[in-house]
Amino acid sequence: MKFFTWISVLLILILAWPASGVYAQDEQPQGPIYLVQEGDTLWDIALRFGIPWQDLASANGITDISLLKAGDELIIPGLESVQGILVTEEVQLGESLRSLSRRFQVPTESLIKLNHLTSPAELYWGANLVIPQSEATPPPARRVSLSNGQSLLELAVVQSINPWSLVSQNGMEGTWQAIPGDVFRSPGSETQEGPGALPGDIIGVGFDPQPLVQGDTGLIRLESDSELTLTGSFLEHELHFLQDQDGDYVALQGVHAMKKPGIYPLTLQGILADGTPFGFSQMLPVASGDYNYYQLTVPPETVDPANTKPEDELWNALPLPITETKYWDGVFESPVALPSPCGYTSYFGERRSYNESAYNYFHTGLDFCYNYNNDVNEVYAPAPGRVVFAGELTVRGNATMIDHGWGVYTGYMHQDEIFVKEGDLVEAGQAIGTVGGTGRVNGPHLHFEVWVGGIQVDPLDWLERPYP
Repeated sequence: MKFFTWISVLLILILAWPASGVYAQDEQPQGPIYLVQEGDTLWDIALRFGIPWQDLASANGITDISLLKAGDELIIPGLESVQGILVTEEVQLGESLRSLSRRFQVPTESLIKLNHLTSPAELYWGANLVIPQSEATPPPARRVSLSNGQSLLELAVVQSINPWSLVSQNGMEGTWQAIPGDVFRSPGSETQEGPGALPGDIIGVGFDPQPLVQGDTGLIRLESDSELTLTGSFLEHELHFLQDQDGDYVALQGVHAMKKPGIYPLTLQGILADGTPFGFSQMLPVASGDYNYYQLTVPPETVDPANTKPEDELWNALPLPITETKYWDGVFESPVALPSPCGYTSYFGERRSYNESAYNYFHTGLDFCYNYNNDVNEVYAPAPGRVVFAGELTVRGNATMIDHGWGVYTGYMHQDEIFVKEGDLVEAGQAIGTVGGTGRVNGPHLHFEVWVGGIQVDPLDWLERPYP
């Protein structure tokens, strides 16, 4: 009898003991669920959520980490206040922590905790943000803004909604938290896609290219269904917005070739047609252009600050004015006849040391070789514009600069002859001079520059793609 009693007790203990990696219901850890992605490791996931990998393994009953595979569901311990399935979203241009909180119906505190955010700078364009999603789909909404002197109650009346629904959907404690210019999600049957941190009058905002690297031309575009007064800044340069043929607001700004890689604020300020002010700021990353380094020997007088400083001040001031007339259309043409027998002899952005100096210099343009097989080496205007300089300089030799409008200029250096004068209007393909060897050169060639927003940019971009 005792034998059978012991057998019964043993069977009960075996049945009651949980299998490896399985918790009794009352011991099941609580927290959000992360779906394992292809290429994930336990260490990567633990690092993302700032927890020891041993805790992650223990919370999920993992005894063999090699068995982790895409699609597995992992409970993330230490985040019991957050519930739902964790997904990764790329931060889009025109979003902020507040707008993402309102769009996904997740408290800002949860987003900060999940992503270990310590500064708004970490929420840059293109960053990956972990967001909890529940089974409940966020209700349809449109973006509305509070005007000067308008209360949230008045806005609710205009939108024909309950003011407390507006408070609830936007994660506010009460109507007193609403401030003029703030962007709210107004519940209703209408769903409005677009940049969540900008007013509903702004349908879309774009920045090209992504990723942005040293020497690029940044193209900022806002699409709106109403008239705007718009200003902004990027990389410490004022943005000048002008309307294109489609009515979009467009600004062009060059990124300096030696701008330190990092993240920098893009800021926008404006006034809607009804007088409502708005403002927006978001961090944008700038990556390295990975330029090559070269040492060059040149005549000493061409690197003497006594000569270079006044000339640089003159040349660099020429492309600063913003002409509202846009003369060009489409891709810029080559400033020399193609195909060139030897192509480009030096590229934009190359770091340079002159006469064993530090690498404090960079190549500000694109060099075209001199064609020794031709009697005539003409230089052509790549697009229509107005000549703003034509003359002789110490470093740049015989030089010409053309204004193409909207803050875009082109420069031509080391010419043998100049065919145009200041004030002339030129057409694309018009001969403006000849290739030469004047100024700081090791041989005859054409040095071709493109300036955008007062900054030299890579001319190849303008010879290969249309702007804007």
